[in-house]
Amino acid sequence: MNIEEYNYDLPPELIAQTPLKTRSDSKLLVMDKKNGALQEDVFKNIIDYLNPKDILVLNDTKVIPARLIGEKEDTKAVIELLLLKNIEGDTWECLSRPQKRLHVGTIISFGSGELKAEVTEKKDEGIVIVKLLYQGILMEILEKLGTMPLPPYIHEKLDDQSRYQTVYAKNIGSAAAPTAGLHFTNELLEQIKAKGVTLVYVTLHVGLGTFRPVEVTDITKHHMHSEYYVLSKEAADVLNNAKGKIYAVGTTSTRVLETVRHNYEKFVPCSGNTDIFIYPGFEFKAIDGLITNFHLPKSTLLMLVSALASKENILNAYNYAIKHNFRFFSFGDAMFIK
Repeated sequence: MNIEEYNYDLPPELIAQTPLKTRSDSKLLVMDKKNGALQEDVFKNIIDYLNPKDILVLNDTKVIPARLIGEKEDTKAVIELLLLKNIEGDTWECLSRPQKRLHVGTIISFGSGELKAEVTEKKDEGIVIVKLLYQGILMEILEKLGTMPLPPYIHEKLDDQSRYQTVYAKNIGSAAAPTAGLHFTNELLEQIKAKGVTLVYVTLHVGLGTFRPVEVTDITKHHMHSEYYVLSKEAADVLNNAKGKIYAVGTTSTRVLETVRHNYEKFVPCSGNTDIFIYPGFEFKAIDGLITNFHLPKSTLLMLVSALASKENILNAYNYAIKHNFRFFSFGDAMFIK
C-alpha cells in the first residue's frame, strides 16, 4: 500500500488546458474490469455500451465561483480564499493562501468591500473557518466577485465559465466540478434515456476530500476530509429496484452510492457527510461500473479506480492512453470501466 505504487509519468502536454468545442467529442477508453481488455472509442458512443434497464447515476452538484482574491483590511496583503464547504449560515470552511498571514479576527475584504470574511478559526493544511459579511444575496455577490476554482494544473483562462459545469448541474455547493459528467450533452442524455436507460441523480458537493494530495507513504494512513451528500427517496427506490447494471458517472457518484450501501446494506433516502476512502481491497456493494476521467498520479481517485479494476489494469490503461495521446485530468478524455 505504498503511495509510489500509484505513480506514473505523464508528459505535461497531455494535461488538457481547455475543454473541447463539443463535450461529447472526447475520446473514450473502454475497459473490461475483469481482464483489463481495452477498446478505443468516442464518448458520444457511450450509448453503445449501455443496455435497456441499466441505471446511470450522475452527480447534480453545481460549482460555485468559489475562488476569491481579496486583501487584509489592516495591511492590504493579498489573500486568496477558496470556499470549500458551508458549515452553517454564513460560516464557511475555506482553503487559504498564504495562511501564515491570517489570524483569528483577521478581516479580508473583496471587491469594494461588498463582501468581507472574518477569520474565526485556523486549522491545519491551510484551512480556515470564516464568517462571511455582506448585504444582499451571497450567490449573486459570488457570481460578481468570484471565479471558477479551476485546478492548479490548468493555466489557460476559461472563457466560458459554464464549461466547468455539467449540463445537469442543479444543487449549488461544490468547490470543484464532478468532471466525468462534463462529457455529456443534453442531446446525448436524451438519447440514453430513449434507449431505456434510467438516469438517477445524487448530490455530492466536491470539497477538499476529492482533490487533496496524499501526503503519507502508507496510503492506509491517509485521512479523507468529509464531503456533504444527498440521496433522495426517488433515487433510492429506483436503485433498489434495479433490473440492469448500475453505472456511476464519476468517483463522486461512486462515493455516495458506496457510502449508503455500506452504512445501510441497501439504498435508503439520506444525507450527511462522507469521508469514505476507496482503495484496493475495498468491497464494492453498489456499482457495477464507472465512467471516469484520467486521474492525477498518487491521487485518491486513482486508488478508487484501481480498487474497481485492479492497479495493474488501470496503470496499463493509463500507459495505453499516454501512448495514444489521450487528454488527461479535468478537461481531458474519459474511461468507461465496465
